[in-house]
Amino acid sequence: MGCITKHYLNEFSILGVWKIEEDINTLLDLVVLDNDEKKKYKGFSSNSRKLEFLSVRALLSELIGKEAKIVYNKNNKPFLRDGSRFISISHSHKLTAILLSTNEKVGLDLEYMSSNIAALAFKFLNRKEKVTKEHEDRKYHLYIHWCAKEALYKICDKEGISISKDITIEPFKVKESGEIKGQVNTDKINESFDLYYSKYNNYAIVWTKKNYENR
Repeated sequence: MGCITKHYLNEFSILGVWKIEEDINTLLDLVVLDNDEKKKYKGFSSNSRKLEFLSVRALLSELIGKEAKIVYNKNNKPFLRDGSRFISISHSHKLTAILLSTNEKVGLDLEYMSSNIAALAFKFLNRKEKVTKEHEDRKYHLYIHWCAKEALYKICDKEGISISKDITIEPFKVKESGEIKGQVNTDKINESFDLYYSKYNNYAIVWTKKNYENR
């Protein structure tokens, strides 16, 4: 299937999603791995992890060219080697997503809505957050909260943030897609963020971006 969406959010930012339907050899033919990437790739024991790794590189190549390379810091946060863009990556089940921006920090999360997430809600929700009681919308509503918190965790790039205590998603009425607001409050951070969510088949996708240039 390859790239199923290439969405320009504005003149600075682009969101891409890749559906993994190729086998490993097909994906290998679509990418050019340098020595560091080859070493990392050979270290994966599972085919699913290899497919994820290759799909990220194939999607990045589709979005901005084969010369783009991803490196990681000590916390395994991804960066582009040339520093030309901020990047956030997420993958779940058969989808891989990348959000890139030349001037805004970014955070992205993608989840396949498979589990009984209601049983885990106590681990990531706090008392300020409200989730619909409508059965047909409840799972999606919960996944939006989870993805939004993951996206905010990524954009803040800070260790020690509690998903449940330090990140709050303001109450919203769940729709197929929309805009929501989130707050991150710790001893070091007091920030408000706009987030955007959508559904693709049985996946929830949430992303956020923020310009810190003038801060």
